[in-house]
Amino acid sequence: MPPSTTRTTRLEARISPEALAVVRRAAELQGRSLSDFVVSAAQEAAQRTIEDAQVLRLAVEDQQALAASILNPPEPNDALRRAAAAHRRLIISA
Repeated sequence: MPPSTTRTTRLEARISPEALAVVRRAAELQGRSLSDFVVSAAQEAAQRTIEDAQVLRLAVEDQQALAASILNPPEPNDALRRAAAAHRRLIISA
């Protein structure tokens, strides 16, 4: 977090003495205050969680199957034709 950022909101949490000791030790190893370490760690975990929810990761085989489907799509079936007609009728014509 940049030093010029104004902190105006308080966050409180209950933590076991053992967990506090581990977090305090990690903060000391990085030369940071306990509060700064916890806020930074929470932000990093939140960012990873958001990225994991937004990024689609596929195995190589799945990437190849997806690319093949995009490059050579199957012929539309009856359900897809009906959906396209409904889309044209409800959305495009409106």
